[in-house]
Amino acid sequence: CAILGTGQRAAAPAAALANGAMAHALDYEDAFDRVPGHPNASLVPALIALAQAHGPVDGKRFLAALAVGCDLACRMALALRRPMEAGNWYPPPMLGGFGAAMGAAKLLGLGAQGMRDALSLMLCQTVMPGEIKYSQGTVIRAVRESFPAQAAVTSALLAQAGVAGFESPLEGRAGFYALYARGEYDAADLLEGLGSRFWIEELTFKAWPSCRGTHAFIELALALRERLGSPNAFAGVPGGMGEVQPMLAEPLARKQAPQTLIDAKFSVPFCTALALVRGRVDLDSFTHEALGDPTVLATAAKVSAEMAPPGNGWQVGSGGALAIALRDGSVLEAETADALGCPERPLAEANLVEKIADRASRAASPMDGEAAHRLAERILA
Repeated sequence: CAILGTGQRAAAPAAALANGAMAHALDYEDAFDRVPGHPNASLVPALIALAQAHGPVDGKRFLAALAVGCDLACRMALALRRPMEAGNWYPPPMLGGFGAAMGAAKLLGLGAQGMRDALSLMLCQTVMPGEIKYSQGTVIRAVRESFPAQAAVTSALLAQAGVAGFESPLEGRAGFYALYARGEYDAADLLEGLGSRFWIEELTFKAWPSCRGTHAFIELALALRERLGSPNAFAGVPGGMGEVQPMLAEPLARKQAPQTLIDAKFSVPFCTALALVRGRVDLDSFTHEALGDPTVLATAAKVSAEMAPPGNGWQVGSGGALAIALRDGSVLEAETADALGCPERPLAEANLVEKIADRASRAASPMDGEAAHRLAERILA
């Protein structure tokens, strides 16, 4: 199976591991804003590997597996009534892993029992500790989707081979919801509209290559920058965050001067400073040179963020407010309920094509612009 962007090939689980690592490394993949996560980041690498190892697989079969796997990951998250973070877990790759296992089982043509077995085997392998958010030097957060992608392939192949799982991997007395949410979930969110409503239709496509929680601040900073006049005319930049975003501003000193590129992408102060100083936030913005840019760091040192009052109507994890306190005492303010790229404010198709072409041109075996545009247009069609 192909390791994308390279000339290398590997067995399906290893290819899923490598492609899963790349899926989140740029932090540019799609997202599900309703319960912040990335349901396709481990699913797509798992499906590509299995399609190559057990193909040929036609487009309808592949897309069906993609839709089903994405839907399960979203539904499992929506059903939670106790945040997994309360138990010190890091949910996005864990939830995405179950969707990847379901999609992989669907792609292999497994029936209900085989799908249940695949989910059971995924339960035996999936874990992501919340420590991933607190450790400053690690880059595991950038490649986190590698583990569930590999586990999903392994789970589906074992299920296909007849390895029996559990009767109730999700709702059992020691199943997923008991382990990770103390049994606090609502089955209606798992089942309502199943097979007729697919949450894959309500995904966000990112305008900027950083954590979705930073996007409101990037968008607002770019808008307010037009009204600033002198780039050094401000004394402070306080922001208002929703309930998911404090991890992007705490501890403040670390987030104002991140040491790794993935920590920079998970930093409201740094991403806001990039937008204010450079007037853009793109793949060229996140470099080791940028981490040491004195102007960016000086601006990031002026950025702080606090929890906004409840009831503001923002989408969890993708809304926010920004205020730029000018040296003359005046204040520029703006807020957004849901940053650009969401289903209500989608990126234009031309932007998606350019985004794909830009990324393809940066691969280890780069694709030229014309070929990348043709590929993007084929995918969109």
